[in-house]
Amino acid sequence: MSIEVKVPVLPESVADATVAAWHKKAGDSVFRDENLVDLETDKVVLEVPSPVEGVIKDIVRGTGETVTSNEVLAVIEEGTVEKPDDSGKEKPSEEPQAEKKQAAPAADAGGQSKDDSKLSPATRRIVEQEGVDPAQVEATGRDGRLTKADVVRHMKGGGTRSEERVKMTRLRSRIAERMKEAQNTAAILTSFNEVNLKAVMDMRSKYKEAFAERHGVKLGIMSFFVKAACDALRKHPIVNASMEGDEIIYHGYQDIGIAVSTERGLLVPVLRNAENMSLADIEHGIRDYAAKAREGNIALEDLQGGTFTITNGGTFGSLLSTPLLNPPQSAILGMHNIKERPVVEEGQIVARPMMYVALSYDHRIIDGKDAVLFLVALKDALEDPARLLLNL
Repeated sequence: MSIEVKVPVLPESVADATVAAWHKKAGDSVFRDENLVDLETDKVVLEVPSPVEGVIKDIVRGTGETVTSNEVLAVIEEGTVEKPDDSGKEKPSEEPQAEKKQAAPAADAGGQSKDDSKLSPATRRIVEQEGVDPAQVEATGRDGRLTKADVVRHMKGGGTRSEERVKMTRLRSRIAERMKEAQNTAAILTSFNEVNLKAVMDMRSKYKEAFAERHGVKLGIMSFFVKAACDALRKHPIVNASMEGDEIIYHGYQDIGIAVSTERGLLVPVLRNAENMSLADIEHGIRDYAAKAREGNIALEDLQGGTFTITNGGTFGSLLSTPLLNPPQSAILGMHNIKERPVVEEGQIVARPMMYVALSYDHRIIDGKDAVLFLVALKDALEDPARLLLNL
């Protein structure tokens, strides 16, 4: 019996998707729940599993095509297929040995196979289109993963003046659209301050081992900033508000978006009700979201909503920046690199770990006074973390 493989029902905020990469071709055997194709939306990559066991009879929509909810992607002829043997490998087929060798993952210089299944859809697409051997490309991505930039750099030959025209991914296109929308619709202004992080660094140094042993996660800087931001937002709720038409919406909760850089672009997963989370809860949430985002497994609902965003350019060495708003939010906090700088304390010049912080905000509803007072409250909480525990 022929079974149609359809595009899953897309959320209301997603109109369509692009076929990013097929993992099977017509005539291939598939097992139930085996991933057949990746669909790229404006925000996430969706995997479409096989609904049945059988053989792919026809692929209806090819790579690069735009599809909508419930469109037919492929047709599978349902039936029993050969299972892998006890060793975990599929039984030998009748294809020539040369072809089997070519299909196997190429080994890198250390004799380890570079597993194509770990390639992102964008990287896999360019590797397949250009016929590049992944084993011959130096990988610079996280955990030794191959990135699209690595493949492009390899193709350029390291000294040629070649050029390449690559169509923007849906995510990159959506990011560009939202950033331009923010500039066009909001009256964006940025205020700055600097924070002495000695107290936070001392606390981390003193308790990091006990914290990791107790909670199973490292104690980072971001969790302190999330807690301090929630405290400052509570004191200055207009910074946590959003604008809709001629109305200001005050949110009685703090859903904090944490900007995460991935190979596909910037994603902002949201920590729901961050005001009620402990430092350990925040660290677990950030770690899990970052891992899912970089692996392409993050869910669409993880990226929706949010009342305030924190972005950390300091992880890449940024000393100062003016972050752009994440609409419909009205403010975003930019963290930066921690540098030891001379400061005066009690008449003495001492070296302290200092960070510049920036608050970009929509001046239509947030006055400069509110932005400055928010940054002062954030600074006070971070320079004396006990204030967070005492709710001062």
